[in-house]
Amino acid sequence: MLEIRRSQQRGQGHHGWLNSRYSFSFAGYMDPKRMGFSVLRVINDDEIAPGTGFATHAHRDMEIISVILQGTIEHKDSMGHVLQLQAGDVQRMSAGTGVTHSEYNASQDEILHLLQIWIEPNQMGVTPGYEQLELADNGELGDKKLKVLASPDRRDGSMFLHQDAVLSVAHLTNNETLPLSLNTARKYYLHMIAGEITTTDQTLTEGDALTIENENSLQLQAKGDAKFLLFDLP
Repeated sequence: MLEIRRSQQRGQGHHGWLNSRYSFSFAGYMDPKRMGFSVLRVINDDEIAPGTGFATHAHRDMEIISVILQGTIEHKDSMGHVLQLQAGDVQRMSAGTGVTHSEYNASQDEILHLLQIWIEPNQMGVTPGYEQLELADNGELGDKKLKVLASPDRRDGSMFLHQDAVLSVAHLTNNETLPLSLNTARKYYLHMIAGEITTTDQTLTEGDALTIENENSLQLQAKGDAKFLLFDLP
């Protein structure tokens, strides 16, 4: 079963310094039918104005992944990390027993655009942890294949997740196809970052999402350059 949710159907939050689009219920946006998908709880598509950001705040018992799409983020946390990440970088923070952090747009003239993802862990009260990946230069999120970003077994050099879930990124060029072999006992969620892909008789563009259940295969084809995230979920 395939279900498409269009970008414009997402929740929205406009706060002057922050424009957000919510794939699932979050903050002031509430949709009882969109409380998450399997253990995937949040995908927030955030644009943060220059010189602004999220002041120090707390999290616990959540796997938090940030994918930087444009600009530079300045990250500080209670684990002692003080660093900047550029477009194309990805970070994973396990909140576990509790962590505080802040996230700011390090630029005074460029919008910071990122995806913030929350995955529910399969173990509560773990020791907080942090990792990051430097994927490529010039904002590229991967080469012309499916690349694993995070997994429970660190496969292919990926970051660690406290959950039976795998997050991958794909970058396809014009007319390139990507056949996916799927497990009918699993659930899959595809989030479009940029470009356009087709599957069966449907087309997905930036911000669109596709939920996949009870399917054993899927063929994707790009129209022009296309980038997307794929979640393999219990």
